[in-house]
Amino acid sequence: MFRLKLPTDPRWANIAEGNLEEILTDHAWCEIKAASNAMMLINLLPEFTEITTELTSIAKEELDHFEQVHEIIKARGWVLGRERKDSYVNDLFKFMKPGNRKHLIVERMLFAAMIEARSCERFKVLSDNIQDEELAVFYRELMISEANHYTSFLQFAHELAEEGYDVKKRWEEWLEFEAKVIESYGKSETIHG
Repeated sequence: MFRLKLPTDPRWANIAEGNLEEILTDHAWCEIKAASNAMMLINLLPEFTEITTELTSIAKEELDHFEQVHEIIKARGWVLGRERKDSYVNDLFKFMKPGNRKHLIVERMLFAAMIEARSCERFKVLSDNIQDEELAVFYRELMISEANHYTSFLQFAHELAEEGYDVKKRWEEWLEFEAKVIESYGKSETIHG
């Protein structure tokens, strides 16, 4: 899926299901961060009207996902915990190459696409492997939405790349790097953990 080089071991879903309150809290914060990322990108490129419009829709959708997760947390009698550190995302952030403004924006788009791709893949693993039917259906629906975000960010990278910037080649580098990073994850009840 998404040409990820290292798929998630389905047994990770059992770890996640062992502490649903934690996975839902972590997931809720991932949605807030995704909405914040879309808004930050708007701040970087307001002159690109069509991309800004799409990013606005993505930010709203991510906030809607947060609300949905929060409603599930409340319905189960739990309380949203404090923000969780996402070491996986921090590891990916270090892979971005410096450059001029346009180059940095394209790197941010690839960074966002990578996170969305892995999140979507994790949602699929959850939907296919957990016993909780409500959450299995919920994660199947979210998987589709996140796949759209992934493709949007990749499309934005292609649209914004300057001549000489090979987005396909750089995306392959991201995929290779992410495979090395994800090797040390998949052992905790967090979306990327």
